[in-house]
Amino acid sequence: MPIAARSIRTRFRSLRSPARARLLVVAVAAALTAVFLTPLGAQAARAKESRPVYSYANAIRESVWVDTGLDEDRDGRTDRVAVDIVRPREPAAQGRRVPVIMDASPYYSCCGRGNESQLKTYDAQGDVVQMPLFYDNYFVPRGYAFIGVDLAGTNRSDGCVDIGGPSDVASAKAVVDWLNGRARGYTTRTGTQRAAASWSNGRTGMIGKSWDGTIANGVAATGVEGLKTIVPISSISSWYDYYFAKGAPLYDSGPDWLSNYVESPQAQAHCAAVQQELVDGAPRTGDWTPLWSGRDYAAEAGKVRASVFVVHGMQDLNVRTKNFGQWWDALAAHGVERKIWLSQTGHVDPFDYRRADWVATLHQWFDHYLLGYDNGIERQPMADVERHPDQWSTDRSWPPAGTRDAVLRPLPGAAPGVGGLGTTAAPAGASETFTDDPAVDETGWAAAVDRPTAEKAGFLSKPLTQDLRLSGSSRVTVTATPTTTSAHLSAVLVDLGPDTIRDYAGAGAGILTGTDRTCWGDSTAGDSACYKVTSAAKKAVDYTVFSRGWADLGHYAGGTGRPLTPGTPYTITLDLHATDHVVPAGHRLALIVAGTDRDLIDPPASRPTLTLDLTRTAANLPLVGGVRAFVKATSGTPARVAPALSHPAGVAGPRPATPVPGER
Repeated sequence: MPIAARSIRTRFRSLRSPARARLLVVAVAAALTAVFLTPLGAQAARAKESRPVYSYANAIRESVWVDTGLDEDRDGRTDRVAVDIVRPREPAAQGRRVPVIMDASPYYSCCGRGNESQLKTYDAQGDVVQMPLFYDNYFVPRGYAFIGVDLAGTNRSDGCVDIGGPSDVASAKAVVDWLNGRARGYTTRTGTQRAAASWSNGRTGMIGKSWDGTIANGVAATGVEGLKTIVPISSISSWYDYYFAKGAPLYDSGPDWLSNYVESPQAQAHCAAVQQELVDGAPRTGDWTPLWSGRDYAAEAGKVRASVFVVHGMQDLNVRTKNFGQWWDALAAHGVERKIWLSQTGHVDPFDYRRADWVATLHQWFDHYLLGYDNGIERQPMADVERHPDQWSTDRSWPPAGTRDAVLRPLPGAAPGVGGLGTTAAPAGASETFTDDPAVDETGWAAAVDRPTAEKAGFLSKPLTQDLRLSGSSRVTVTATPTTTSAHLSAVLVDLGPDTIRDYAGAGAGILTGTDRTCWGDSTAGDSACYKVTSAAKKAVDYTVFSRGWADLGHYAGGTGRPLTPGTPYTITLDLHATDHVVPAGHRLALIVAGTDRDLIDPPASRPTLTLDLTRTAANLPLVGGVRAFVKATSGTPARVAPALSHPAGVAGPRPATPVPGER
């Protein structure tokens, strides 16, 4: 326990005997020396930043296999997961223990990590040579150990991949337990020689993008002791919401395909039973099953002890932003210490869109939560939000103070399918009709939002007289009458007006990769700390789709779908994805309701025509300033008005060809 300076001064003043004073000085000096040997003592409390004082070239590189206690591959022995370790040699030689930064991933051998798809490489003794990404290069010289864990069933680990389920989470949690002396580790995959983490002080931080960060969420949701912080980047909080949106399928494949994609050859030969469980537990009906309950980390947010630094692209159409929104809200409800960065990108790591600031912020974050340094990171603004390419704003809290739900209602217009958006209810009997066209997507709807088209209904606000900010997760409740026994619905929010944004639908999901390199840490011949520079991929647009949500109307009653009765009205609420967007003065806010959002949800079995009951349709939006802000922003005539969308431009092709949580 740190010794307070005030306490020491008080004790000296109370002394009466010089001899006793000398003895106490010696005792206090010894106590301070002992405290200063640990980075969590008084010295750490005064320190501001860890420094690269240890040799990366001389770092200890070793491999350990940790027993998970499970036998997922049914071979009669408990599964062991491979843990590749890079740690500074000097603290161990001095008998000092270090904290751990950990990335548990299924991608170390099959697919690669980061913008340059790096894989682990090994020397003849089986010790890691190249550890993907910059974490080891940068943090090991600063007194951290970095470990890369192969999830069960991948690379050099036993077991089976179960897509965020008990095996995935247990294989990473077991490593945290091993670091804290609660699990068994071995020097080989099948041997009996034990390996202890005597070099670790047990304080662990998990980081990772996509599936890696998803596992960090899952481990944190177990409440495991010793996990002090997690940094989930573009990560899943509920696997159901990766594959479905209230019954509407987001992808044409299920978790069994993804499992097979990343599994090692050994796992593919021994994990047929787990594969079948994934098939049986995730029916393409989109129904909620026990399989999804076991992969819903947001529901377990009350167990989280670690601080959480959430990072997500607001245009991520791979791991869609409902995942960070519901996770954030659940953490907030339980008082978890947290921070958030939101970019304009798609599925991209912040190292590739805000590199220098990211490394500096991450350095502060780990120094504070793993080394105990009082550097003020927890007192900095909670949120960083990218407003335009490379232009960021901050908020002391997120959503910002004054954010309140505002109920906005669609109103009929002079032309079919082109109505208004306001705060008053539509007149009795008002309706709009559209026919599902799976060949059209949200960008097509937005491009024609102010013109009648058969496949959508659009509702536009008046031009804004002042900026209007939406911050958080929205909901759109729809009452619709179908003409067939199946129907899918989409709702999107659109900012109508010119802007320059990141081209999130382009090949780089909002970034361009150059040829020059910048270096972040120390290098060896086999592991470079230098990475290709990136810049913003920009696009001039006339409109921006900034939030969207989907549903299968057959799931109107909850987690189990059922056939619809043609001619019968059904009410369902679509959860729109979390975001933070400012609609500028002169622009208009639009709500579009339509059927299949091509390439973002799969179409239903039939092609229905749907009639919206406008009196029972409404959007619930988290506006900064609430409904008063909307009323004020739509009153009067703005100083500048966005031009009509005669030849509108937007992004195109919003979905990656191969949807994998670890890749763009």
